[in-house]
Amino acid sequence: MNVDSFRLRFLMEQLRQRSDDQTVQDVLKVIGIRNPENPIEAVDEAQFIRVACDVLKDSLFGIKAGLNFRHSTTLVGYVAKYSRSLEMAIRNARRINGAVFPAYDYLLTVSGNAASFELSAIDAQLSKFHRHREMLMFGALSYLRELTQTGFYPLEMRFDHLVGGREADIRKMAGCPVMFGAEKLEMILPLSALDIPVPTYEPALRDHLIAYGERLVADQPNQNPSLRARVEGILVSGLPDRLVPAEEVASDIGMSPRTMARRLKDEGLTFRSIVDDLRLDLGKTYLKSGISVTEVAFLLDYADTAGFSTAFKRWTGVSPRQFAHATE
Repeated sequence: MNVDSFRLRFLMEQLRQRSDDQTVQDVLKVIGIRNPENPIEAVDEAQFIRVACDVLKDSLFGIKAGLNFRHSTTLVGYVAKYSRSLEMAIRNARRINGAVFPAYDYLLTVSGNAASFELSAIDAQLSKFHRHREMLMFGALSYLRELTQTGFYPLEMRFDHLVGGREADIRKMAGCPVMFGAEKLEMILPLSALDIPVPTYEPALRDHLIAYGERLVADQPNQNPSLRARVEGILVSGLPDRLVPAEEVASDIGMSPRTMARRLKDEGLTFRSIVDDLRLDLGKTYLKSGISVTEVAFLLDYADTAGFSTAFKRWTGVSPRQFAHATE
């Protein structure tokens, strides 16, 4: 799913400030990005953060970068900039978000004495990139603060993944309560925050840009996620409770198991290979976060630790403990 590369270029600069230009170029080469000025695949942005974390040996790189995200020169950014209040900045920007970053949607809902700013992946395979999701949420917070020229704090931030030994550091950086392993990726805001005015409010410019953006969204080609991405999204949503079986995945997608198997085969894939790749990907992510091997086995729906350890060593040539030790 193609997205604007503005945030990738911002992330490149963040990495450059902590290393050098050659390191940035090396990371781009690993991902396969030749020209960061052109639109990119959303997954490439997520991969950039993952590789940068590895290169810097800093799993908090995405959050640190997000907290430095204060300006957006995209159409979405300008619509927010010319809106009346924080609430309307979020609502107006969402109307045209599909023209800039269609891989994620966001929703603002008000209930009781609080509001929820929720992020959800349209390209479902992005759900497995935890460091990217952290960057998006902290980036949204930082940008909304800059937009309103205030230093407001959320009531709580919620992430639908676990972070192991990083919890205390993340809570300190957030400056507010943070929940991990939540049902949604969301930020809970006090109702008073919604009324914070945006000092750059310009209704005529806002209306013009929204109209232009809505035309762009209407003219956008349909970017349906790949079959693999749809399968991965269903599998991720089922964990850690259970590994959704192939028959149920096919039903959720709207195919028979035989049709799904045939279409995956046409792409050189099998359901089992997707499951194995996903478990390996998430397993590495959890181990890098300092989560114990026993808990990782549970999170990936293995019957026991031995089953996970055997599979991990078959995939990587090293045991989970050896891998975790090497990435400390």
